[in-house]
Amino acid sequence: MTNPVENTIRELVENNDVVLFMKGTKSMPQCGFSSRVAGVLNYMGVEFTDVNVLADDALRQGIKDYSDWPTIPQLYVKGEFVGGCDIVTEMTLSGELDTLFDDKGISFSKEAADKIREANG
Repeated sequence: MTNPVENTIRELVENNDVVLFMKGTKSMPQCGFSSRVAGVLNYMGVEFTDVNVLADDALRQGIKDYSDWPTIPQLYVKGEFVGGCDIVTEMTLSGELDTLFDDKGISFSKEAADKIREANG
């Protein structure tokens, strides 16, 4: 039997194209890693749902169990777990994130993505 937290997480992941489980909110992140991933998504103009794991201890542990990934933030695109801060950063710099968004039909600013790569190149 699934628990209510797992059901909540599954609904969030399945019913939203892009979901970021993070510490804080997209407008007020409360950790550097969450801030970096939210910043990349915001800068690239990606519409995403932010879920503040600090607001709910059960959710905070639940998302780690759900993904079998030990850290926050966690990015999901079209129901698929993408990764945490390091993976999202690497994918942004390599262009893999652009490809993923293209493949999944997620709109984003290619120009902004290129600017991130130029700034970090």
